[in-house]
Amino acid sequence: MNIWELFSALVLGVVEGLTEFAPVSSTGHMIIVDDMWLRSKDFLDEKVANTFKIVIQLGSILAVVVVFRNRFVDLLGLKKETQSFSGKLRLTHIIVGLLPAGVLGVLFEDYIDEHLFSLKTVLIGLVIGAFLMIAADLISKRKSTVKVDTVDQITYKQAFYVGLIQCLSLWPGFSRSGSTISGGVLLGMSHRAAADFTFIMAVPIMAGASFLSLLSKWQYFTVDAIPFFIVGFVSAFFFALVSIKFFLKLINRVQLIPFAIYRIALAALIYIIYF
Repeated sequence: MNIWELFSALVLGVVEGLTEFAPVSSTGHMIIVDDMWLRSKDFLDEKVANTFKIVIQLGSILAVVVVFRNRFVDLLGLKKETQSFSGKLRLTHIIVGLLPAGVLGVLFEDYIDEHLFSLKTVLIGLVIGAFLMIAADLISKRKSTVKVDTVDQITYKQAFYVGLIQCLSLWPGFSRSGSTISGGVLLGMSHRAAADFTFIMAVPIMAGASFLSLLSKWQYFTVDAIPFFIVGFVSAFFFALVSIKFFLKLINRVQLIPFAIYRIALAALIYIIYF
Protein backbone atom coordinates (compact mmCIF):
# COMPACT_ATOMS: atom_id res chain seq x y z
CA MET A 1 0.00 0.00 0.00
CA ASN A 2 1.39 3.40 -0.99
CA ILE A 3 0.55 6.87 0.34
CA TRP A 4 -2.11 7.49 -2.31
CA GLU A 5 -3.91 4.28 -1.43
CA LEU A 6 -3.86 5.12 2.27
CA PHE A 7 -5.15 8.60 1.44
CA SER A 8 -8.02 6.93 -0.42
CA ALA A 9 -8.83 4.92 2.72
CA LEU A 10 -8.79 8.13 4.74
CA VAL A 11 -11.19 9.88 2.36
CA LEU A 12 -13.61 6.97 2.28
CA GLY A 13 -13.51 6.73 6.07
CA VAL A 14 -14.34 10.43 6.32
CA VAL A 15 -17.34 10.00 4.00
CA GLU A 16 -18.60 7.03 6.01
CA GLY A 17 -18.06 8.71 9.36
CA LEU A 18 -19.73 11.98 8.45
CA THR A 19 -22.77 10.43 6.75
CA GLU A 20 -23.53 7.15 8.54
CA PHE A 21 -25.72 8.68 11.24
CA ALA A 22 -26.71 11.99 9.66
CA PRO A 23 -30.06 11.88 7.81
CA VAL A 24 -28.40 12.13 4.40
CA SER A 25 -27.91 8.43 3.55
CA SER A 26 -24.45 6.98 4.06
CA THR A 27 -25.28 4.16 1.65
CA GLY A 28 -26.15 6.71 -0.99
CA HIS A 29 -22.92 8.59 -0.46
CA MET A 30 -20.84 5.41 -0.46
CA ILE A 31 -22.43 4.22 -3.71
CA ILE A 32 -21.66 7.61 -5.24
CA VAL A 33 -18.09 7.54 -3.93
CA ASP A 34 -17.78 3.95 -5.11
CA ASP A 35 -18.65 4.97 -8.67
CA MET A 36 -16.54 8.12 -8.64
CA TRP A 37 -13.54 6.89 -6.64
CA LEU A 38 -13.21 3.21 -5.84
CA ARG A 39 -14.06 1.90 -9.30
CA SER A 40 -11.49 4.22 -10.80
CA LYS A 41 -8.69 2.74 -8.68
CA ASP A 42 -7.02 -0.30 -10.18
CA PHE A 43 -5.32 -1.19 -6.90
CA LEU A 44 -8.54 -2.14 -5.13
CA ASP A 45 -10.15 -5.48 -5.92
CA GLU A 46 -13.96 -5.39 -5.78
CA LYS A 47 -14.14 -8.00 -3.00
CA VAL A 48 -11.53 -6.16 -0.96
CA ALA A 49 -13.49 -2.92 -1.52
CA ASN A 50 -16.68 -4.54 -0.23
CA THR A 51 -14.84 -5.83 2.84
CA PHE A 52 -13.39 -2.38 3.41
CA LYS A 53 -16.89 -0.84 3.45
CA ILE A 54 -17.90 -3.23 6.22
CA VAL A 55 -14.76 -2.40 8.22
CA ILE A 56 -15.33 1.35 8.09
CA GLN A 57 -18.99 0.88 9.00
CA LEU A 58 -17.81 -0.87 12.16
CA GLY A 59 -15.72 2.21 12.91
CA SER A 60 -18.87 4.35 12.77
CA ILE A 61 -20.77 1.90 14.95
CA LEU A 62 -18.01 2.01 17.57
CA ALA A 63 -18.40 5.79 17.69
CA VAL A 64 -22.09 5.41 18.62
CA VAL A 65 -21.16 2.95 21.37
CA VAL A 66 -18.67 5.49 22.77
CA VAL A 67 -21.16 8.38 22.68
CA PHE A 68 -23.94 6.32 24.31
CA ARG A 69 -21.68 4.15 26.48
CA ASN A 70 -23.51 4.94 29.74
CA ARG A 71 -26.84 4.21 28.11
CA PHE A 72 -25.68 0.84 26.77
CA VAL A 73 -24.13 -0.12 30.09
CA ASP A 74 -27.41 0.70 31.80
CA LEU A 75 -29.52 -1.15 29.21
CA LEU A 76 -27.40 -4.26 29.57
CA GLY A 77 -27.27 -4.01 33.36
CA LEU A 78 -23.49 -4.43 33.35
CA LYS A 79 -22.52 -1.89 35.99
CA LYS A 80 -24.99 -0.87 38.66
CA GLU A 81 -22.94 2.04 39.95
CA THR A 82 -22.90 3.80 36.60
CA GLN A 83 -25.26 6.61 35.61
CA SER A 84 -28.80 5.39 36.06
CA PHE A 85 -31.63 6.00 33.64
CA SER A 86 -34.83 5.56 35.56
CA GLY A 87 -37.16 5.95 32.59
CA LYS A 88 -38.88 3.35 30.48
CA LEU A 89 -36.39 2.61 27.72
CA ARG A 90 -35.41 -1.05 27.85
CA LEU A 91 -33.80 -3.58 25.56
CA THR A 92 -37.28 -4.75 24.67
CA HIS A 93 -38.01 -1.33 23.15
CA ILE A 94 -34.96 -1.75 20.94
CA ILE A 95 -35.97 -5.27 19.92
CA VAL A 96 -39.52 -4.15 19.07
CA GLY A 97 -38.11 -1.34 16.95
CA LEU A 98 -35.72 -3.65 15.12
CA LEU A 99 -38.15 -6.42 14.23
CA PRO A 100 -39.92 -5.00 11.14
CA ALA A 101 -36.80 -3.97 9.20
CA GLY A 102 -34.92 -7.02 10.45
CA VAL A 103 -37.53 -9.42 9.10
CA LEU A 104 -37.92 -7.62 5.76
CA GLY A 105 -34.16 -7.27 5.42
CA VAL A 106 -33.68 -11.00 5.75
CA LEU A 107 -36.52 -11.82 3.37
CA PHE A 108 -35.48 -9.39 0.64
CA GLU A 109 -31.71 -9.14 1.13
CA ASP A 110 -30.82 -10.81 -2.17
CA TYR A 111 -33.33 -8.75 -4.14
CA ILE A 112 -32.12 -5.49 -2.56
CA ASP A 113 -28.47 -6.32 -3.24
CA GLU A 114 -29.18 -7.31 -6.83
CA HIS A 115 -31.63 -4.63 -7.93
CA LEU A 116 -31.52 -1.57 -5.68
CA PHE A 117 -27.86 -0.62 -5.38
CA SER A 118 -27.41 1.87 -8.21
CA LEU A 119 -27.18 5.62 -8.73
CA LYS A 120 -30.74 5.78 -10.08
CA THR A 121 -32.27 4.09 -7.04
CA VAL A 122 -30.14 6.22 -4.73
CA LEU A 123 -31.45 9.39 -6.41
CA ILE A 124 -35.02 8.23 -5.86
CA GLY A 125 -34.29 7.46 -2.22
CA LEU A 126 -32.57 10.79 -1.63
CA VAL A 127 -35.47 12.81 -3.03
CA ILE A 128 -38.40 10.88 -1.55
CA GLY A 129 -36.63 10.66 1.80
CA ALA A 130 -36.10 14.43 1.70
CA PHE A 131 -39.82 15.01 1.18
CA LEU A 132 -40.61 12.75 4.15
CA MET A 133 -38.23 14.79 6.32
CA ILE A 134 -39.79 18.08 5.18
CA ALA A 135 -43.27 16.71 5.87
CA ALA A 136 -42.23 15.56 9.35
CA ASP A 137 -40.93 19.02 10.25
CA LEU A 138 -43.93 20.88 8.84
CA ILE A 139 -46.45 18.59 10.52
CA SER A 140 -44.62 18.73 13.86
CA LYS A 141 -44.65 22.56 13.76
CA ARG A 142 -48.43 22.51 13.41
CA LYS A 143 -48.71 20.51 16.62
CA SER A 144 -48.54 22.70 19.70
CA THR A 145 -46.84 20.18 21.99
CA VAL A 146 -44.27 17.41 21.87
CA LYS A 147 -45.47 14.29 23.66
CA VAL A 148 -42.07 12.66 24.02
CA ASP A 149 -39.21 14.90 25.14
CA THR A 150 -36.64 12.19 25.91
CA VAL A 151 -35.89 8.70 24.70
CA ASP A 152 -37.04 7.27 28.07
CA GLN A 153 -40.63 8.32 27.36
CA ILE A 154 -40.93 6.23 24.18
CA THR A 155 -43.67 3.61 24.34
CA TYR A 156 -43.58 0.13 22.81
CA LYS A 157 -46.22 1.18 20.32
CA GLN A 158 -44.09 4.12 19.19
CA ALA A 159 -40.99 1.93 19.03
CA PHE A 160 -42.83 -0.50 16.76
CA TYR A 161 -44.15 2.23 14.47
CA VAL A 162 -40.68 3.76 14.19
CA GLY A 163 -39.48 0.27 13.29
CA LEU A 164 -42.06 0.06 10.54
CA ILE A 165 -40.98 3.40 9.11
CA GLN A 166 -37.37 2.24 9.32
CA CYS A 167 -38.23 -0.34 6.65
CA LEU A 168 -38.07 2.51 4.14
CA SER A 169 -34.33 2.67 4.75
CA LEU A 170 -33.91 -0.73 3.09
CA TRP A 171 -34.14 1.31 -0.12
CA PRO A 172 -30.59 2.68 -0.67
CA GLY A 173 -30.48 6.45 -0.43
CA PHE A 174 -33.48 6.72 1.89
CA SER A 175 -31.34 6.82 5.06
CA ARG A 176 -31.95 4.91 8.26
CA SER A 177 -31.56 8.07 10.35
CA GLY A 178 -33.70 10.12 8.00
CA SER A 179 -36.58 7.65 8.02
CA THR A 180 -36.56 6.83 11.74
CA ILE A 181 -36.10 10.40 12.99
CA SER A 182 -38.86 11.55 10.65
CA GLY A 183 -41.07 8.73 11.87
CA GLY A 184 -40.37 9.56 15.49
CA VAL A 185 -41.17 13.25 14.95
CA LEU A 186 -44.43 12.34 13.20
CA LEU A 187 -45.29 10.20 16.23
CA GLY A 188 -44.86 13.13 18.61
CA MET A 189 -41.22 12.76 19.67
CA SER A 190 -38.82 15.64 19.93
CA HIS A 191 -36.10 15.57 17.29
CA ARG A 192 -33.49 14.75 19.94
CA ALA A 193 -35.52 11.87 21.40
CA ALA A 194 -36.07 10.43 17.92
CA ALA A 195 -32.37 10.81 17.11
CA ASP A 196 -31.26 9.15 20.36
CA PHE A 197 -33.56 6.20 19.74
CA THR A 198 -32.39 5.96 16.13
CA PHE A 199 -28.71 5.82 17.08
CA ILE A 200 -29.18 3.36 19.95
CA MET A 201 -31.36 1.10 17.80
CA ALA A 202 -28.82 1.18 14.96
CA VAL A 203 -26.00 -0.44 16.93
CA PRO A 204 -27.26 -4.03 17.29
CA ILE A 205 -28.65 -4.40 13.77
CA MET A 206 -25.66 -2.76 12.07
CA ALA A 207 -23.06 -4.49 14.23
CA GLY A 208 -24.74 -7.87 13.79
CA ALA A 209 -25.03 -7.51 10.03
CA SER A 210 -21.43 -6.29 9.74
CA PHE A 211 -19.94 -9.11 11.79
CA LEU A 212 -21.93 -11.72 9.89
CA SER A 213 -20.70 -10.26 6.60
CA LEU A 214 -17.10 -10.31 7.80
CA LEU A 215 -17.28 -14.00 8.71
CA SER A 216 -17.15 -14.88 5.02
CA LYS A 217 -14.51 -12.29 4.17
CA TRP A 218 -11.60 -12.98 6.51
CA GLN A 219 -9.45 -14.13 3.59
CA TYR A 220 -9.30 -10.52 2.36
CA PHE A 221 -7.50 -9.36 5.51
CA THR A 222 -4.10 -9.72 3.88
CA VAL A 223 -0.85 -8.07 4.94
CA ASP A 224 -1.22 -5.57 2.09
CA ALA A 225 -4.85 -4.77 2.85
CA ILE A 226 -4.70 -4.43 6.65
CA PRO A 227 -3.08 -0.93 6.67
CA PHE A 228 -5.80 0.20 4.23
CA PHE A 229 -8.49 -1.21 6.55
CA ILE A 230 -6.95 0.33 9.68
CA VAL A 231 -6.75 3.83 8.21
CA GLY A 232 -10.34 3.64 7.01
CA PHE A 233 -11.59 2.25 10.35
CA VAL A 234 -9.86 4.92 12.44
CA SER A 235 -10.94 7.68 10.06
CA ALA A 236 -14.58 6.53 10.10
CA PHE A 237 -14.56 6.22 13.90
CA PHE A 238 -13.12 9.69 14.51
CA PHE A 239 -15.32 11.54 12.05
CA ALA A 240 -18.44 9.63 13.12
CA LEU A 241 -17.67 10.56 16.74
CA VAL A 242 -17.43 14.25 15.84
CA SER A 243 -20.47 14.08 13.55
CA ILE A 244 -22.73 12.38 16.10
CA LYS A 245 -21.86 14.78 18.93
CA PHE A 246 -22.33 17.79 16.67
CA PHE A 247 -25.60 16.46 15.25
CA LEU A 248 -27.14 15.69 18.66
CA LYS A 249 -26.34 19.19 19.94
CA LEU A 250 -28.04 20.84 16.97
CA ILE A 251 -30.92 18.57 15.95
CA ASN A 252 -33.65 20.12 18.12
CA ARG A 253 -32.69 23.57 16.82
CA VAL A 254 -32.00 22.99 13.11
CA GLN A 255 -34.39 20.01 12.73
CA LEU A 256 -34.62 18.10 9.43
CA ILE A 257 -35.38 20.57 6.64
CA PRO A 258 -31.75 21.74 6.13
CA PHE A 259 -30.68 18.11 5.64
CA ALA A 260 -33.59 17.58 3.25
CA ILE A 261 -32.50 20.56 1.16
CA TYR A 262 -28.96 19.15 1.04
CA ARG A 263 -30.31 15.79 -0.15
CA ILE A 264 -32.33 17.38 -2.96
CA ALA A 265 -29.36 19.53 -4.03
CA LEU A 266 -27.08 16.47 -3.99
CA ALA A 267 -29.56 14.46 -6.05
CA ALA A 268 -29.82 17.31 -8.58
CA LEU A 269 -26.04 17.54 -8.87
CA ILE A 270 -25.66 13.79 -9.40
CA TYR A 271 -28.42 13.81 -12.00
CA ILE A 272 -26.71 16.63 -13.92
CA ILE A 273 -23.32 14.87 -13.82
CA TYR A 274 -24.44 11.33 -14.67
CA PHE A 275 -27.67 11.68 -16.60
